[in-house]
Amino acid sequence: MSLLSDLINLNLSDTTEKVIAEYIWIGGSGLDLRSKARTLPGPVSDPSKLPKWNYDGSSTGQAPGEDSEVIIYPQAIFKDPFRRGNNILVMCDAYTPAGEPIPTNKRHNAAKIFSHPDVVAEEPWYGIEQEYTLLQKDVNWPVGWPVGGFPGPQGPYYCGAGADKAFGRDIVDAHYKACLYAGINISGINGEVMPGQWEFQVGPAVGISAGDELWVARYILERITEIAGVVLSFDPKPIKGDWNGAGAHTNYSTKTMRNDGGYEVIKSAIEKLGKRHKEHIAAYGEGNERRLTGRHETADINTFLWGVANRGASIRVGRDTEKAGKGYFEDRRPASNMDPYVVTSMIADTTILWKP
Repeated sequence: MSLLSDLINLNLSDTTEKVIAEYIWIGGSGLDLRSKARTLPGPVSDPSKLPKWNYDGSSTGQAPGEDSEVIIYPQAIFKDPFRRGNNILVMCDAYTPAGEPIPTNKRHNAAKIFSHPDVVAEEPWYGIEQEYTLLQKDVNWPVGWPVGGFPGPQGPYYCGAGADKAFGRDIVDAHYKACLYAGINISGINGEVMPGQWEFQVGPAVGISAGDELWVARYILERITEIAGVVLSFDPKPIKGDWNGAGAHTNYSTKTMRNDGGYEVIKSAIEKLGKRHKEHIAAYGEGNERRLTGRHETADINTFLWGVANRGASIRVGRDTEKAGKGYFEDRRPASNMDPYVVTSMIADTTILWKP
């Protein structure tokens, strides 16, 4: 008699050319990820060759019941680390039957910005540091914390090792390998300052692919925590008090910033970001005011400042960039629950296209 695990791990390529495609899209909250699967007659590597599909938008808060059909357009393909073989994950965005992007489709506008000739010429690179917190399922309290109580103060947990310092490493490592398998350019992981909080980095990624890769990395993490019976939180300040919040620091450079003389271009770009500080903050995630307090390695939400190697700044420039006279900078303002399509395209828009 086969075990359930045997059936889950069946290798379909032994008996059929058919493959399973898991279509992924963003739900009505702008942060919830939804997905469903369909059978394809054979392997596909080009998203334009995949069929469009639809779902019931009234059940995701994205359409009324009397006109509930939402159409999803395949945009990016990744290998499926859960089903493996030739099976795939498909990142989609959502449209009305008439072909108009629905309000929660932030990818559509981002793709317009990234396809602008001036932006294409600058080849914008992104590296996103996604922080998150693992919570005990029934009590919504961080893993490794005593229920209703607190661990020792922050200090030993950041990049720590040991059963009393690192909680959830099996989930973190499983996610790391699953992302590499999927074809996501995940560049590293580390334990964070608050126990039960971790970070993974995606990048360098060019243009719209940064958003695609981060959303699929989030989806894979949601699936792994589902298997582990742990709740995944992207709340920017999950625990009140003297505990670090969770961000999504976004590292950024353009071709001219990476070339000789790029430091002056970086300083000019930072000046432009400062002039649109309020607009960026408004788009950088819900609840960010609970995180950007001027404490716990943040700048105050109402203040824009930048500095070299300053983790209490809005924008941090690395020592290596200052020394080389070229390189990249880090926007430390985005919250962990930000939409990467919005943040990456807005940074490109402000620094490349916007004329103050």
